[in-house]
Amino acid sequence: MAYLAPIHRPSSVRHALKLKLLDPDEECLVLAKANRIEIWTAAPEGNRLEMRHSKAIFGTVSMLAKIRPMGAKTDHLLIGTIRFQYFTVFWDPESQQLETSQQFSDGSEKHMRESQSRDLCMVDPTGRYLVLELFEGVLNLIKILKPRKGRGDYLDKAEQIRITELKVRASTFLYTETKQPKIAFLYEEEEGKCLRLSTYRLVDDKMQSASFDPRKDRENDIGELCPGASHLIPVPKGEGSQKRYIVRNERVVKAQLGGVIVVGETKMTYLDDESKAVVEFAMEEAAIFVAWERYDDLRYLLADLYHNLHMLTIRVDGADVMGIDVRKLGQVTKANVMVNMGDGVFYIGSHECDSMIVRIDPESEAMEPVQYMDNVAPILDFAVMDMGNREGGATQANEYSSGQARLVTASGAFEGGSLRSVRSGVGLGDVGVLVDLEDIREVFALQSNEECPSDDALIVSLPTETRIFTFDPEGNIEEVDSFRGLALDHHTLLAMNLANDLILQVTDTGAALLGRGPAFVAAQWLPPEGHLITAASANEGHVLLSTNGLTLVSLDVQQGLEEVAVQTLSNNDQIACIHVPGQIPGIGIAGFWKSGSISILDLTNLEVIQSEELRRKNDASIPRAIALTQVLPEAISGPSLFVAMEDGIVLTFNVDKSDYSLSGRKSVVLGTQQARFHVLLRDDGLFNVFATCEHPSLIYGSEGRIVYSAVTAQDAVCVCSFDSQAFPESIVVATSNQLKISQIDTERRTHVSTLPMGETIRRIAYSPAERLFGIGGIKRRLFKGEEIVTCSFSLVEDVKLGGIGEPYVLGQEYGAELIECVIRADLPIKHGDFLPAERFIVGTSLIYEENKSLQENDVRGRIMVFAVDSNKTPHLVGQMLLKGACRKLAVLNGQIIAALTKTVVIFDYEETTEKSAEFTKLATYRTSTCPIDLAVEKTDKGNIIAVADLMKSLSLLEYTPGSGGLQGQLTEVARHQQAFWATAVANIEENLYLETDQDGNLIVLRRNPEGVTLTDRKRLEVISEMNLGEMVNKIQTIDVEPTPNAMVNPKAFLATTEGSIYLFSLIAPSAQDLLMRLQTRMAQTIITLGGLDFNTYRSFKNTERETTEPFRFVDGELIERFLDLDEEVQKEICKGLGPSVEDVRNLVEELKRH
Repeated sequence: MAYLAPIHRPSSVRHALKLKLLDPDEECLVLAKANRIEIWTAAPEGNRLEMRHSKAIFGTVSMLAKIRPMGAKTDHLLIGTIRFQYFTVFWDPESQQLETSQQFSDGSEKHMRESQSRDLCMVDPTGRYLVLELFEGVLNLIKILKPRKGRGDYLDKAEQIRITELKVRASTFLYTETKQPKIAFLYEEEEGKCLRLSTYRLVDDKMQSASFDPRKDRENDIGELCPGASHLIPVPKGEGSQKRYIVRNERVVKAQLGGVIVVGETKMTYLDDESKAVVEFAMEEAAIFVAWERYDDLRYLLADLYHNLHMLTIRVDGADVMGIDVRKLGQVTKANVMVNMGDGVFYIGSHECDSMIVRIDPESEAMEPVQYMDNVAPILDFAVMDMGNREGGATQANEYSSGQARLVTASGAFEGGSLRSVRSGVGLGDVGVLVDLEDIREVFALQSNEECPSDDALIVSLPTETRIFTFDPEGNIEEVDSFRGLALDHHTLLAMNLANDLILQVTDTGAALLGRGPAFVAAQWLPPEGHLITAASANEGHVLLSTNGLTLVSLDVQQGLEEVAVQTLSNNDQIACIHVPGQIPGIGIAGFWKSGSISILDLTNLEVIQSEELRRKNDASIPRAIALTQVLPEAISGPSLFVAMEDGIVLTFNVDKSDYSLSGRKSVVLGTQQARFHVLLRDDGLFNVFATCEHPSLIYGSEGRIVYSAVTAQDAVCVCSFDSQAFPESIVVATSNQLKISQIDTERRTHVSTLPMGETIRRIAYSPAERLFGIGGIKRRLFKGEEIVTCSFSLVEDVKLGGIGEPYVLGQEYGAELIECVIRADLPIKHGDFLPAERFIVGTSLIYEENKSLQENDVRGRIMVFAVDSNKTPHLVGQMLLKGACRKLAVLNGQIIAALTKTVVIFDYEETTEKSAEFTKLATYRTSTCPIDLAVEKTDKGNIIAVADLMKSLSLLEYTPGSGGLQGQLTEVARHQQAFWATAVANIEENLYLETDQDGNLIVLRRNPEGVTLTDRKRLEVISEMNLGEMVNKIQTIDVEPTPNAMVNPKAFLATTEGSIYLFSLIAPSAQDLLMRLQTRMAQTIITLGGLDFNTYRSFKNTERETTEPFRFVDGELIERFLDLDEEVQKEICKGLGPSVEDVRNLVEELKRH
């Protein structure tokens, strides 16, 4: 039984709409992202938008429309889904929620062919008629009525109208001054050879729906349009001097405002539907337009395929249309939809790039980006990497257990292509900026006296001075010139409260215990002449100092900073870092430059208790920061020691409190430079460690293990806890130029960082040994109106995601070539040490028709094997020319499996030198249509290759090596017999396979090799199935050992075209019944927008088969909603379930953490 939980929500924007939904006087922006509706409103400052409300529905949104019912003060929102379910919603100001007003569905889709364009919903300019365009040759006409008393329904029953225009590219209502709305269709005739524009009146003189007879009802029918035309823009009637006028018996008919513009690639055509006059405008440069939006009555924004934004202007003389001008404004994101937010501000929603808000100056028409909104869609490929366990000698419980796992996605397309690092981490929300300050070295929180219940002073240490900020209970902040006798003319290394109302301050010139005054200084220690303090750490008992980096000094706090031990280093060694744990008395820890080791010291005499050599692999890394604290509960573990090395690695040790011996060494990479540690107290008495570095992380204990969670504080230099009355449970964060108060999220969330690439990253593979990604990119550019596409294979560093080395450009040897797949594998070599070597394998397709040499030799693709040289540049080791495009690659026992256009082939690979290799064909298998994906399973009884077919679902092949001079064989041992247009497949467990298709279905298939009959053994049985509503592009399996008594066992990540990432798991047998019953109870109890049914939403559906509910699949998104419900609803769900409400809450929390 399967469990699917969302990791990252869909981010692709398919539909957007502006309307007065929340308030009669304020417009908001509504976005549709897969199954989510988001409402965005203007932020208090600037032109930015912020999300006001988000709601998930049981359906994938296919359309949005604005409706204003008669008598309503605010607009209503019509939402349609891909399952032809429709409903209207309104905003309830009391509950601050969206509520359903009316719902209906269309049950005729089984008998009709869907429309050529996407589902379209149009409301006529008067707001009295609604038209749905869902199927070829059919319009659904719905009248918008005045709501009756006692009933809220205002949408009349849909009336189906047949039209002769079948292949409609675009349609729109026209502006008219009569009560009979006009509608225009841009349609293909004679199989796309001719494009025409026709107009009709929607209703006749008796206000009945028109028959749409082309001979009687068609008012306009014009041809000779641009063959690439794709959009219609209705133009409003003019006002004032531009108001339409009629001249009788005019010799030359003039076009006036109130018509429609046909947007083409090479020319624009304007039709005045009343006078039938036509105005054409030839474009200077061809463009493929993908979206448009009204700027004002005479100006319209056009977005093209190459990210350009254009302004279309209608030139008029009074009401007469004289011509059309189109000029380029600049580059924006690739538009999927545009919305005019008013005052020159436009929202540009994208499927392939980040969405954005731009401001266009009405006079100069200059364009200025205002806000970007992250979008990781579409995810074409992704790789999973663990930044933990990067050191050969370290130990790790299991893959990804460090908590530093992240997904690097190949997102977007062409100019909007990017690499996105997706990590589950802790968010840091800014409360406010205290002051703009540069070069902050340290921050410390203090209480001004023992009677003060919380922190009320902040010490900010700068290179040459110290500054003090005080806080009153109301949150007022004041910088003061003096505070408890602290020395403010030096750099403060340490400041902390001690018992007996004392404050300890250590500067580079001395250490002091400060009382309440008036003398302040209760005790003082000064270094010898010529010495400066370079590092300091302390607890209630001792202060450990380093002077000039050569001498260690231990001071006894209880004896008034009495010097109890001094030790000067020998052998030219120096002190790299020191630390005194706050909870363990009597010990300190020092790290050393030359030896690269750490020592645990007895602070009473500075004798070494334990030492640990940190260097491995002959590196020269140095310990630069240390923290020893209780991260895990004392019942299960002792203190944990963290050591930040100079090269960005953090080492972790378990510490035995009896003899301070170290064990259980582990490593995690947080970046390329050392981290700084800041210990933060938790509510339960344990501690977290905040590590500031390139990838800031919060280190904490969870479920008996140490977890590293990413923190959204990329520019943090240092932090400290700050628990004041006005800002409780906060932290102070110092950046390179600011000091601010922030609050850390209580739970992990998904965080995304972006590396723009400017090209489509079609494939990505990760090399743990080389610590880099191999990526296959497709770049396009326009040169004199011609699109030039180039492909390359390049390498990207794994921490900063920066390009390294020189890319290998394809297309130089065999002409135009397209990268199809990239994998990493260990391949056998016959030179050097003869040990398997890590290689990148690239499969390509060649443009066969454009190259005579390829046609003569019947070459249509190739396999290339790359090694990485010392300069981190890929170089070609060997290649194999193929008679088919290489769609997918896999490796089995050092042999390369290639999925060609119609064949699966196994090659033996033998690398003879560093720059030559031989390929030998071992076996082939002819697929049903075209192989889409491969998955390899190694079993005790044989080697199984899963082949996902374009149309015929999944086949399992067994490879039998050749012997005695006979060739090897690929034999089909099992098959899924149903039609299934596959997109990806993965082997999730022995004899278990997860497969996805283009309709968003997920199925789990089981092979039964021990079946009684041959049919049983050859049939793949569906044991779980559901519909996700999004097409999955890639499945990446993971190997994670579940925690004891875990309810689910994670098996794979899934990435979709809409930018979603899901975690697929198998449910433990003991939890299957409970989770299934919980899902059923929640689906029955929760009332969602539109009254949509959960079982219908998640039921399997494709062109061949449709079910009524998901089968043995638990939807984690639904289960996680339990935590958001009111307690009364939670109690209702748990009635008869068995566990209590609290038990179920804990259960769902545990599932969410996975």
